[in-house]
Amino acid sequence: MSRLGSLGARLYRGEVGYDFIGKRKIWYGISILITITAIVGLAVSGLNMGIEFKGGAVFTTPKTSVTVAKAEDLATEASGHQAIVQKLGNGGLRIQITEVDTAKSDEIKGKLSKDLGVPAEKIAADLVGPSWGEQIANKAWTGLGIFMVLVVIYLAIAFEWRMAIAALVALIHDITITVGVYALVGFEVTPGTVIGLLTILGYSLYDTVVVFDSLKEGTKGITKQTRWTYSEIANRSINGTLVRSINTTVVALLPVAGLLFIGGGVLGAGMLNDISLALFVGLAAGAYSSIFIATPLVADLKERDPQMKALKKRILAKRAAAAAKGESAEDESSEDDYPEDTAPAAAVVGQRQQPPRGHGRTPGKRR
Repeated sequence: MSRLGSLGARLYRGEVGYDFIGKRKIWYGISILITITAIVGLAVSGLNMGIEFKGGAVFTTPKTSVTVAKAEDLATEASGHQAIVQKLGNGGLRIQITEVDTAKSDEIKGKLSKDLGVPAEKIAADLVGPSWGEQIANKAWTGLGIFMVLVVIYLAIAFEWRMAIAALVALIHDITITVGVYALVGFEVTPGTVIGLLTILGYSLYDTVVVFDSLKEGTKGITKQTRWTYSEIANRSINGTLVRSINTTVVALLPVAGLLFIGGGVLGAGMLNDISLALFVGLAAGAYSSIFIATPLVADLKERDPQMKALKKRILAKRAAAAAKGESAEDESSEDDYPEDTAPAAAVVGQRQQPPRGHGRTPGKRR
């Protein structure tokens, strides 16, 4: 068995683990810092909206020897606006200029024809109105709103309202970070970007639901035992699904990284950046939030429940009494000390946990 597979099995059994829940304030602080940075970047730099949202003109030229960098300078000078130029497979150029109307489009076309040395009649000009992009944006916001509502309803029914709130916070966290990264790096926002943002929500939710399902199973009958608090069982749920979450995230990130770094960076296929950056950042943020944000937040909310408070008080009192006697709290455990299908939760890395004992009561004297 591979080391990773062996580690995953040991994490699942609770033999080793990391105290994710106990260090939740650190994760909250990191997330708040990243989110604030993203919001500041969005407020200062703003989003570089594509032609579909701002409106403008797209000029397509036949084969030319003019380089992309030179064409960008010429197009910017001819239009007075920043131009985006892409090299086409036939050797031609695709020149995209925002905020250009019909009258100015003809003027720019004439200047480009002269500067690029291409006949004006061979340059195709397409105008895009901002209303189309506005419709796309409105539909995207509507779709996002419907998705969020359905997620909250489903999780509230399948699990409970606390998990629904935690998942919603994690999704908002992922979207905010992804949008902030777009603002900071200056990538163009296109309909492909919107599609990428909507796509990452499903990936983020998948990892979160996997942990929640394990947590739901692990906390069955939790109030009938006096050995493990809700936070400790939540910590075990994270550790038990940790390797699975890492594996699925890495497998999903590899092809997206190929699109972003090889397709968009090396090969210069700029249109791939629209969707690949959203997917790459969103997948990474989603994996982080499902482990470090969603489940710790559920534990925080759950520990405020009167039943969980009373349970934690009983457990701490039992541990204090056992410590005063110089005994381990585990020595006083019985078969009733474990909720159904729940094993001890590892508290820190390298701390070995013994499996549940007390499969049967000590037999009494025969009558």
